[in-house]
Amino acid sequence: MQLSDRQRLSYLYMREGWRRFSRRLALGRISAMRFSGGTPDRLIVAPTDLHPADSFAGEEITAGRFPLAGRSLECEGESPFALELPSEEFAVRLHCFGWLRHMRLVDPERAALTTRFIVDDWLQSHGRVIGGLAWRPDVTAQRIIAWLSHSPVVLKDADYPFYRRFLKSLAFQVRYLRHVADTTRDGEPRLRVRIALAMASIAMPSSPSKMRKAARHLDEELDRQILPDGGHCSRNPRAALDLLLDLLPLRQTYVNLGHDMPAQLIPCIDRIYPALRFFRHQGGELALFNGATYTLANELMSALRYDETGGAPFKALPSLNYDRVAVKDTVVLMDTGMPKSVDLSSTAAAGTLSIEISSGKNRFIVNSGRPRFAGEAMRQMSRMTAAHSVANLNDTSSSRISSSRFLGPIIVGGVSKVNVSRIERDSGADGVTASHDGYLKRFGLLYERDILVSATGGEIRGRERFFKPATPNAPIEKGVAVVRFHIHPTIQLYRASASETRLVAPDGEAWALTCLDVPVEEEEDVFFADPSGVRPSRQLTLTMPLAEMPEVQWSLARQR
Repeated sequence: MQLSDRQRLSYLYMREGWRRFSRRLALGRISAMRFSGGTPDRLIVAPTDLHPADSFAGEEITAGRFPLAGRSLECEGESPFALELPSEEFAVRLHCFGWLRHMRLVDPERAALTTRFIVDDWLQSHGRVIGGLAWRPDVTAQRIIAWLSHSPVVLKDADYPFYRRFLKSLAFQVRYLRHVADTTRDGEPRLRVRIALAMASIAMPSSPSKMRKAARHLDEELDRQILPDGGHCSRNPRAALDLLLDLLPLRQTYVNLGHDMPAQLIPCIDRIYPALRFFRHQGGELALFNGATYTLANELMSALRYDETGGAPFKALPSLNYDRVAVKDTVVLMDTGMPKSVDLSSTAAAGTLSIEISSGKNRFIVNSGRPRFAGEAMRQMSRMTAAHSVANLNDTSSSRISSSRFLGPIIVGGVSKVNVSRIERDSGADGVTASHDGYLKRFGLLYERDILVSATGGEIRGRERFFKPATPNAPIEKGVAVVRFHIHPTIQLYRASASETRLVAPDGEAWALTCLDVPVEEEEDVFFADPSGVRPSRQLTLTMPLAEMPEVQWSLARQR
């Protein structure tokens, strides 16, 4: 029996209310007393931080300027925690203390004085009262990992009172995090909480029972969240990389200290690597699906240099529901799935059946990606079907995103079924046929997409089709679909004719997009996932008046 939309929303509201109530109950009114306890006398080890550091950012911070989340804050001798912060994302980055990694690359004396001043102010302004953004479980988890990893910088030449305050706060935060772990929002935040607790259990003095318990809880989350094909259950390609950059130092810390490893730690790391290779274009960038933003080359290489699994990328990730067609230097990636659950859909996009296409080191057709530092309005805009290289019907996204502030931006309807099959020809051509029902309930139509790459890799053929499920060949009375191809900002477009547009990369490689059924139109676009921020770009569109043209075919061919 299927729930109606109203019943489904009622259930989601009740469940979210229960989660919030459970968390308040877990904290209680006397939370500060509840999490008080003994202070460790030392730290055992400082785990390695594999995230790339930036000496310029470190110099800026020592000079009193914080460059975080695409903004810069001039402190003028004040602690940043005493000032009005420029954005929520800036505040998250500041309270996570990941910026401590940049301080490793500046003069040790200045770095120690600066970090000690800022950490001490945080202890005074935020360390005594639990609440607000600074004590969100995911923020607390990242702060614990940062403080442990960069404790040598913070504690260099520190006096004994500061040393004690620092260790006392760390222990307090760990006890708090243990208490709220079970009520943390599902997905990456909860897994990061378990990683932080496992790391704290071996980097700080702990009893054997606490170490075993932290390892057991981590195992449970890893087993649940890292799917059999190595992807993270959020279906965000970037999430697996971010988690890997925390899991690798954790693994090495267990090895260095000679402790028993959590049973799932090494197998999960080994599974993640092939999934990263699956999403990696040959130029080194990760594909932009389901909340993924840009990936700097040094970030990816920081993780891939530890890759011992080897091998060519898989053709599909069946648990994660993505397909890859790679022939010679041509790569096509397609999203052939939907969110694994409502809880995991807060960053998922309405991009089912969207594609990305690259040739050699050039990305030609991409999705718009998720802005890393933009406001909420742009983040939600980036999740719409129109921000993906796929067709949308009647200016409507294939999945519906909640606008409720209470529930958060979860997906509450739309695509519920995706059918996928591979196309493999004796000639060596390879491809995918897939369809989804995201428009069935609202418009009575299914959407189907075929992608076929030739045996030489020099031509990609596509077919876009809307049809009624019971009578596939019956005419469609009304509706307009638009097939969008978002063009990477580095690619130049040259209109050859109404039916053909050339795409030319900076190195001169050129492809031509051709459609004989409807004109190929060029329009303004926005690329969200650029390191420099949101930037203008271009898109090519095919408009299908369904009463006249329920199916179109197109080709993308390499130019000689």
